[in-house]
Amino acid sequence: MAGAEVKVLGQWASVWVCRVRIALHLKGLDYEYVEEDFNNKSDLLLTSNPVHKKVPVLIHNGKPICESRIIVQYLDEAFFGSGPSLLPVDPHQRAIERFWAAYIDDKLVVSWVQAFKAKTEEEKAEGIKLLLAAMEALEGALRECSKGKPFFGGDCVGALDAAEAVLPDVGRVVEFAKIRRTQQAAAEAASAAAKKN
Repeated sequence: MAGAEVKVLGQWASVWVCRVRIALHLKGLDYEYVEEDFNNKSDLLLTSNPVHKKVPVLIHNGKPICESRIIVQYLDEAFFGSGPSLLPVDPHQRAIERFWAAYIDDKLVVSWVQAFKAKTEEEKAEGIKLLLAAMEALEGALRECSKGKPFFGGDCVGALDAAEAVLPDVGRVVEFAKIRRTQQAAAEAASAAAKKN
């Protein structure tokens, strides 16, 4: 696909745009990056993604592809001979990676947003609880899928590693949540002890 025109419409703070850019770099592909202003969306964005009107959008030879997971899969198929494969060749392993990529978007990111953009302490606590559960499940999947190697797919970085890499610093968030949970338990114990006296 030498000479193919590749353009990414994005916004610097978007984890989904980062996922696409990581995939492009892993594949060793040159591309033009167009920064979008969410307060003044370009005509190119609005015509390229008329349904959701959001980033990322990959434009390959004038044809738009939307949604980061779909874009990563497209890059792997359209540029099969360029760089490493982002998804496993084995259909079962490919399905497993797609499942966990969806899990990251649908469970982990959603609970992270709930935990840190909540308006009440109850909503925040519920978000942290969901985030911890999602992280534990993802960590278990990493152990199982990687078989002790550094990446989800084993020896080589792939699409799922790109999906996980762009998450907000979830490790620190989980540690903070554990500390906060311990502090809350200590406060509740102190309150219960004070009521007995």
